[in-house]
Amino acid sequence: MRIDTTFGGLTGAAARARDVEAARFDGLWAGELNGDPFLPLTIAAEVTERIDIGTSIAVAFARSPMTLAYTAVDLQRHSRGRLHLGLGSQVRAHVQRRFGMPWGRPAPQLREYVLALRAIWSAWAEGTPLDFQGEYYRHTLMPPDFVPPHHEYGPPKVLLAGVGEAMTRAAGEVADGFLCHGFTTARWIRERTLPALRAGRARVGADLDGFDILATPFVVTGTERQIAEGVPKARARIAFYASTPSYRGIFELHGWDGVNEELTALSKSGRWQEMPALITDEMLDAFAVVAPLDELPGRVAERFGGLLTRLSFHPPAGLTTEQTAELVHRLRAC
Repeated sequence: MRIDTTFGGLTGAAARARDVEAARFDGLWAGELNGDPFLPLTIAAEVTERIDIGTSIAVAFARSPMTLAYTAVDLQRHSRGRLHLGLGSQVRAHVQRRFGMPWGRPAPQLREYVLALRAIWSAWAEGTPLDFQGEYYRHTLMPPDFVPPHHEYGPPKVLLAGVGEAMTRAAGEVADGFLCHGFTTARWIRERTLPALRAGRARVGADLDGFDILATPFVVTGTERQIAEGVPKARARIAFYASTPSYRGIFELHGWDGVNEELTALSKSGRWQEMPALITDEMLDAFAVVAPLDELPGRVAERFGGLLTRLSFHPPAGLTTEQTAELVHRLRAC
């Protein structure tokens, strides 16, 4: 299992990226929250040599496939073939009301989005006419002057994020990997995610061999004080995600029916401070790995061994580069 971490923001990006590589992480991922994920990754590609760089995630529906195809091919060239393009759909309200973009059926639309990307990259690499005509996207014009310069690294790996069965199955069918949502459990991965991915892979005559599965679970570790301070924050994050109606299936799988509705009602009323109290110790244990540093590798192996190919986490503050590198080594060995 490869061990990754995340970062974001332009200020100090070069120093942070160097520190991540020095700590022997395998990959560095940037998400699209309050800034563009590709800008800090461009800096990271410039100052590192070994680590993979990736988006976890970039919002696909905020961009046309053509726009993203140019960005990705440039960054793939700049990173010398280290880009992992992680894409997600976001939810209807954000796509329509924040980004001002159209919304269709998310799983079929994102599936077609990836196929459009691959058609564009193929046309550039092979010099064939561009003729992609789908339900959501049409790309039929590519004059020679607009073809990016050729490079030797090929297209980036594409990973899709999802929770539900339809999106997960689509990822298995058209992507090179899957990004588990942070709001997930080992049981959900085992009983819902992996079967859906296998079904998608079977549609194209493939299996999960060589297919990346990355999770970024809630990890609470460090000193006793850091753990004590981290647990309430983890409860709050779990409560926030659990209030989203589209994620109710995870709670239902665990037999916690009804809690999501309570959390949704509290969130709509703006009663955010009351929400963490609904997250029981059992729920916390299912979603978060809470352990001292010396026990963390064993806990991670016990929970995710055999389920993931990559795991991303934030090391606790206060560790030296050497201490972080040792922790990463122990996690990778599990």
